Amino acid sequence: MNRNIDSNMVDHELPMRRLPLVTFLFFAMAFSVPQGLLSRQPDEKKAKPDLIPLPKKIPAPKDNPISEEKVWLGKLLFFDPRLSGDNKTSCATCHDPKKAWGDGLARARAGKRELARNSQTCLNVAFLPNLFWDGRAKMLEEQALIPIQSAEEMNQSLDELISELKAVPDYRRRFYEVFESEITANGIAKALATFQRTLVTGPSRVDRFLAGDEDALSKSERRGLELFRGGAGCVRCHHGPLLTDGKFHRLGVSFKDKGRGEITGKKEDWYRFRTPSLRNIAETGPYMHDGSLKTLDDVVFFYLRGAPKSGPNSLPIDIEPQSDLSFSASSDLVEFLKALSGPAPKVKLPKLP
Repeated sequence: MNRNIDSNMVDHELPMRRLPLVTFLFFAMAFSVPQGLLSRQPDEKKAKPDLIPLPKKIPAPKDNPISEEKVWLGKLLFFDPRLSGDNKTSCATCHDPKKAWGDGLARARAGKRELARNSQTCLNVAFLPNLFWDGRAKMLEEQALIPIQSAEEMNQSLDELISELKAVPDYRRRFYEVFESEITANGIAKALATFQRTLVTGPSRVDRFLAGDEDALSKSERRGLELFRGGAGCVRCHHGPLLTDGKFHRLGVSFKDKGRGEITGKKEDWYRFRTPSLRNIAETGPYMHDGSLKTLDDVVFFYLRGAPKSGPNSLPIDIEPQSDLSFSASSDLVEFLKALSGPAPKVKLPKLP
């Protein structure tokens, strides 16, 4: 009932003493119930997840501020094969700037050995809430030393690495300049983390469109954006500045790798993997934690038609295929995903000491 009742109707047409009791109670309730219960106000609604630009300021821990000298030291270490046990593999082997800071392979390789998971790009890792497909690391300083020490990856002892770097006068000098100390594992981690924090992409065409440039997207890309936000439901897991919720989901891609469950030891985390960022996604295939989907068309088709209904031991799948969407919708979504690429930073390869 409209609360803005004409005062003449109350004062003259229907004297209050002659109203039936039920009508009297109805009027009384209408005027006494708080407005918020009659019509929910917009500011009380939960904000829907959406796409927003990357922060302009790069976050860094207080004990590891960014400096030009530290970035340069981290860059040297990132491209230096001394960080591996056989002195043949560097961080850049799996995170190649020419391949959008990934490796372009379905699954990473260490020498002739193929690993179990896809190499993720280093682009925009400064803003991720957790690292690795299974979220085992919370900060880049923690992440940096894990592949170095892994027997399956770089297979390097930290003590041996420190000895090798101390044998290089230029490294000794740079560590003293940056950290005012000799070479340490902590210093190596901080330098690598600092360099990776600088690998931030510029605005994509989607960013420009959302900022008001209506010519930044084609008609197909605009339709894809609306599907992404609406009918396809992509924005539920892919939102925020990185287009990821930073959470772990069971998609039914593969049931060979227990993913997050290996870290937490909890059955409910089996086969769950971190939602990847969609920035520059067109440049970082193949896709999924095992690299089993080669193209963006494959990925979109999987979400629209191919996801299973349940996993082993009746574990639920965290998505529902959008089977009611047409194949033209698939094409529009792919075009939109391509428009999420922004210019990657240009990094001049260093001459190693």
